[in-house]
Amino acid sequence: MTHSLAQLHNLEALGLGHAPVAVAFLDAPPPGLTRASRPAPAGCGYWKQASEGAAFYTTAEDHVNCPVGAHTHAVPLSPAQSAELQSLVGTMIELKYLKAEEVAAIPQLSRPLKIAAYAPLATATFTPDVVVFRGTVRQIMLLSEAARAAGAFDAGTVMGRPACAAIPQALSASSSIASVGCIGNRVYTGLGDDELYIAVPGSSVGRVLEELGVISTANRELEKFHRQRAAQLSA
Repeated sequence: MTHSLAQLHNLEALGLGHAPVAVAFLDAPPPGLTRASRPAPAGCGYWKQASEGAAFYTTAEDHVNCPVGAHTHAVPLSPAQSAELQSLVGTMIELKYLKAEEVAAIPQLSRPLKIAAYAPLATATFTPDVVVFRGTVRQIMLLSEAARAAGAFDAGTVMGRPACAAIPQALSASSSIASVGCIGNRVYTGLGDDELYIAVPGSSVGRVLEELGVISTANRELEKFHRQRAAQLSA
């Protein structure tokens, strides 16, 4: 997947600490990619690996360590694995972390996972279905404003637990989704207390990156205005 120099410049100027991650759901592995060397403790752990420069693919079997992530990614589960999922959900309900009626509403991929490919966006050799951006609150603010300007964040949706549900939600809604993450994701990815995500449909990424330059410039000028105004009003 290629992007214009202007788009890449806008992304570089944003100063993200982690590369945006291209994710694709496929029927067969992309040419040239090798399978993940070992199953991650949770599917979101693959986001971290790709954001640090790795490019690889996974199979459904590589996603069964996290029952919740397996659910959001429509991974076929064995009876024992299904029982583990139900037990974990039961614990979450008992802890009042979520309500029983919320479970059915958790977004899920529309078809069973066969192959999931991951790579840094700038070097991805496949067309992403979704791109996951990780950044500070300010950086995600700029990306969300760029997505809105690109017509790819119409509802302005922000999600919480589970973080992995942002991917199927962005796919089903064909719209960007901001996610504040979840405690599991923060453990498995090292997501900082000042960081969150935005998941952008792959078909919209180019437009979002184009708008990012305009939005970033506008915010710099508006920040000057507001700082001057705040100083004047406080004098």
